[in-house]
Amino acid sequence: MLVGVCDFPGTYAFPPQGYGGIERWLWATALGARAAGADVHLLGPRWRDDLGDDWPIHPIRLEETAAGSHQEKVLRDTGYDLLIVGHEYPSLPAWRRTADQLGCEVATFQHAPAFSHVRDAFDGHRRRLYCYSPQMMGIYRDHQPIQERAVHAGADETEPPATRGTDLVWVGRIDAEKAPHVAVRAAQLLTRHIRLVGPVFDDTYLQRHRTLLTAEHVSWAGELGGAAKTAAFSQAGVLVYTGARDYIEAGAAVFGEALRAGTPVAALAWDKGTCADAALCPRTGAVSTVDPEADDETAARALATAIEQAETLSPTEVQEIGRQRFDAHAHFQTLAARR
Repeated sequence: MLVGVCDFPGTYAFPPQGYGGIERWLWATALGARAAGADVHLLGPRWRDDLGDDWPIHPIRLEETAAGSHQEKVLRDTGYDLLIVGHEYPSLPAWRRTADQLGCEVATFQHAPAFSHVRDAFDGHRRRLYCYSPQMMGIYRDHQPIQERAVHAGADETEPPATRGTDLVWVGRIDAEKAPHVAVRAAQLLTRHIRLVGPVFDDTYLQRHRTLLTAEHVSWAGELGGAAKTAAFSQAGVLVYTGARDYIEAGAAVFGEALRAGTPVAALAWDKGTCADAALCPRTGAVSTVDPEADDETAARALATAIEQAETLSPTEVQEIGRQRFDAHAHFQTLAARR
């Protein structure tokens, strides 16, 4: 099987070394395809140039390929069996036109809950859309979605054998949608130290919660990548996950990253059927589902209870389950299976 993994015009390189969502998913699919014995081409100019000579990189984007051009002929003659792409592409007319000329299958994962697809972007067979949670499946039900947990990977990330970590860690972008202040308050209620890992995306949010986010029990690691990011998970006793009341998590990289490191998860949810529910089970974490009408203090107290439950779990068992549940090889095999 010949697989093309397509980048897209974004601010992050592929694979990313730090923060990133769909970029990490695309890299995981490339790793999974190779593990499954497929030939893999990395398509697009955003792929890093330090991946080694054994990764064929072609700086071609289908949406920039003119109809009837030599470049289109090269793509068609290459004979791709499957293209793995960002969710934007199947609804982009220029990309779709070239992909239709290639005649190959297309698979993508929905990483944004508010993106609108054209009516015939997917058929559930040759053009397949995958969604993480029952919540996301409901949003995209008109596009014949297939439920599958996403697997994400960055550069130079290899999880060591699980050990019982200490303190708490929160990983993500610092903004109102991700609501790390609730995690910080939960840690404060437990008189526990918490480490925030990730870039600041919203200075207004940071200023609004500055007193809490800069309290003595909080440390800031900034954006981490590679071995440092893996260590942030594996050295923690619990990963604390939060989101705003109206935020819908679509891709949820942190769940797989934490579980593969052997780190149980304590998650806050405002509804049933979220990514937290899809990713976790009683052996890997605890989810506190809170009424969205409740205030932040109520949510933090519920999350504190989940933290206490999660830290009793076995890191070894968490890692064993995480490596099975979020395996790049198995994930690719699901993406490549025609329905």
